[in-house]
Amino acid sequence: MGELDGFDAVLFDLDGVITSTADQHYAAWKEMFDDFLRRRAERLGEPFRPFERDDYNRYVDGVPRYDGVRRFLEARGIRLEEGGADDSPDDETVLGLGDRKNDLVNRLIAEQGVKVYDDSVVLLRHLRRQGVKTALVSSSRNATAVLEVARLTDLFDTRVDGEVAAELGLAGKPSPQTFLAAADRLGVPHHRAVVVEDALSGVEAGRAGGFGLVVGVDRVGQAQALRDHGADLVVADLAELIR
Repeated sequence: MGELDGFDAVLFDLDGVITSTADQHYAAWKEMFDDFLRRRAERLGEPFRPFERDDYNRYVDGVPRYDGVRRFLEARGIRLEEGGADDSPDDETVLGLGDRKNDLVNRLIAEQGVKVYDDSVVLLRHLRRQGVKTALVSSSRNATAVLEVARLTDLFDTRVDGEVAAELGLAGKPSPQTFLAAADRLGVPHHRAVVVEDALSGVEAGRAGGFGLVVGVDRVGQAQALRDHGADLVVADLAELIR
């Protein structure tokens, strides 16, 4: 099995690792934040600075939705009220902006469908044949729906996504809590499990959790950044792990 020899479980992120929905998430974040930032700049008479891919990689990729809003706004020196459950997606609060982004990404996925990375499916099926346990660990609250649309549900032994994390009170990435919970659900010691992530926050979580191997998946040309944030190994194609 190559690099994965000797491990009992592999824990996979979803967006950008199993599916190409990371691009749809980026597009949704950009549309939401650019609209907010443009209106704010006009009100204050300030230059408009758009949300860029680097902002996505640094502040929102792989983290829970509202945490992503907070992290990006803090980086821009912007303070907003937290808001409440009755906020609408049009409200300029942390929860309102997060819900607006969620509406946008759901629309994009409904319109465009879900593209699955073939190399990920090759690796998953290989692991299943070898008797290695697998888990999905995603900050997304839409992970179950995405798996069902992509017909990948049967490739995972357990799932710890945004919904499960909220139910259990787990901190999102870069905290390792969701990965640790997945390994515990599988009954596998952390040092016998592998984390597979494309997000900088995700590889940070894998490193902080003391996992046996942290694999960074470079889909967008950030191999060095993945290494800098804690990846032991970086690949562009997950099928490389079984050669």
